Amino acid sequence: MAMDSSQQGATAIPLWQDQPPSELPEDSTENLPESSPTRMEDDGREEDVKENEDLYKRYLPCVKMEFESEQEAFDFYNEYARISGFCVRRHWRTLSKIDGILIARMFVCDKEGQKEKDKRSLVVEQPHKETRSNCLASMYVSLNRNKLKWVVKKFEENHNHVLHLPEHSHLLKSHRMVSEAQAINIDIAADIGLSLKASHDLLSAQAGGKECLGFTREDQKNYLRTRRQRSLKFGESGALLGYFRNQATQNPYFYYAVQLDKEDMNTNIFWADHEMITDYALFGDAISFDTTFRTNKEYRPFALFAGFNHFKMTCIFGAALLYDENAESFEWLFKTFLHAMSGKKPITIFTDQDAAMAKAIKSVLPDVSHGLCTFHLNQNALKHLGHLFNAESDFGKELNACIFGYEEPDELKKAWETLVQKYNLKDNTWMAKTWEIKEKWAHVYMKWSFTTGMRSTQLSESLNAKLKKCLKSDLNIVQFFTQWDTIVLEKRYEESKAIFNSREKFQRTKLKESPILIQVSQVYSPPPLFDLFHNEVDASLRCGVKPCLEFGGQFNFFISKYREKVKYVVKGSVETDEFGETICRDICCSCRKFESFGILCCHALSGLHRMGVFEIPERYLLGRWRLDAKDCELEKEKTRVDENDPKLQKAARFRIICPKMVKLATRSCEVQEAYEFVETL
Repeated sequence: MAMDSSQQGATAIPLWQDQPPSELPEDSTENLPESSPTRMEDDGREEDVKENEDLYKRYLPCVKMEFESEQEAFDFYNEYARISGFCVRRHWRTLSKIDGILIARMFVCDKEGQKEKDKRSLVVEQPHKETRSNCLASMYVSLNRNKLKWVVKKFEENHNHVLHLPEHSHLLKSHRMVSEAQAINIDIAADIGLSLKASHDLLSAQAGGKECLGFTREDQKNYLRTRRQRSLKFGESGALLGYFRNQATQNPYFYYAVQLDKEDMNTNIFWADHEMITDYALFGDAISFDTTFRTNKEYRPFALFAGFNHFKMTCIFGAALLYDENAESFEWLFKTFLHAMSGKKPITIFTDQDAAMAKAIKSVLPDVSHGLCTFHLNQNALKHLGHLFNAESDFGKELNACIFGYEEPDELKKAWETLVQKYNLKDNTWMAKTWEIKEKWAHVYMKWSFTTGMRSTQLSESLNAKLKKCLKSDLNIVQFFTQWDTIVLEKRYEESKAIFNSREKFQRTKLKESPILIQVSQVYSPPPLFDLFHNEVDASLRCGVKPCLEFGGQFNFFISKYREKVKYVVKGSVETDEFGETICRDICCSCRKFESFGILCCHALSGLHRMGVFEIPERYLLGRWRLDAKDCELEKEKTRVDENDPKLQKAARFRIICPKMVKLATRSCEVQEAYEFVETL
């Protein structure tokens, strides 16, 4: 006779190592009991469970009853226990001495036997309350080898304790079980970041109450713990490979790269899906690279490649989880990023003032313009020169004027020297080093690079806040990636709503008769792009134009805004088409707004008006800002599921059938006949 070392079946029941009774009869002629067991209320009053009488009789065991398997016998007895109000566990078993197979099993009430004495201490200060009462209720089954059936040999119905109420059956161990469908819902809730309490309350509400759910919050917690342990059973590297394999199975264009060090201990990981790669092909002219987050439990840096899409919304191009922030890691990451993006380099990349990052960019992206994040620049200034940022000082305003406010290098140099002298910073090391890299942060130099208006790595405060909220530091590696996927999908849904609104709502123009506004209202994406251009048109109305050259279709103008001293040079040329209309061949302004941002400035618009041009040439309506910017996107392939992975198949089926079942429930509850039909399924 052997003892179990693990649980059997689908229910979460501990196998108690109790000894079998000395002897059991091979056959029994006990008759079917005529009445159901009684249940005692708290006030000592007995009442028959008459509403369950039919169900009780259906599941009431009797001697000589046959089952196809030991599990089927257990399930039958467990259902009887649920109806009656007690918990079942597997007790002892008998294995054949001939071939070692299971030939007999005893199922007992959970209150069978007595609790063993705690051997760890002679005196237990706070012992657990007793739950055993030596209850003899049981069912004994054995295998009939001739019929290959499991036969009930003995059934003891009577209990020596009060049975539980029907509404409490969900609290009994043998009746608590997380089904596969419920497991999928638990996984989804955990993946989107719902707390354990919130997800359990949601599942309970869907089931009609906690008593109808079939498991407790503790069971749900144990399930999630087991899932985490299972996902990490091959270590972090194994979990990563498993996660990325699943991603690649569902998305054939998913790209990832993992770099291990020589000892296979430290890992750098980069990943990007098809949508990110496609977006980079369209909007990857100016990107930001940020490693300010420390979001996983190892406190490793999380790196993000991002930019602006045609709605000037944050667009994610790729992400990485790094082991460290040295130059070698950054070089590997930038090379991997370029490989994923088919070798396409950005025009401009923005980072913080990290020396290792700058070294890697110089090595891998030497011909890419490198800009520094102005937010981090101000943060560093506050760190090194905090005593100058006070209410009595204008240091902060004057520093920002140097960053954003000058159009000529000589003006910037003079302003910087004045700033250094005024605040006695001639010997300040940080100020000296910052001036040495002025080409990376001063507007007078950055306007010569295409930036899409980007000057900071913090493209979206809402994205940063969501990252900090969802990507908590105690997440393991698989949880980290799952939460990240949720954030990415949410950002894409926001873009999808923006596309919908651009087709649903018409542009509102203040200047109803402006040919240029009418033209761009059908081309540019709505807020903020159209609004930004609308502001430029408004500003052009207060620009004064002084022609300095008009000859043979060539125009040079000095243009300045009303009551402003700064003058800009606008150069353009026109020609006359076959219909006698004046057409602009080219236009440029010394402020370089079009060259750096991608839309014409108010000075250029004033110049066009002065030249008699009423429509913007097509070449000055950049495709990256157009409403149809993504119309050229490659057709996405349908999601495919690996047929050899049953779990992926079940999850895919669940995603397909779940919304249909919700729709079915919604419609069937409206008509009594439909409700009655569905209720019988």
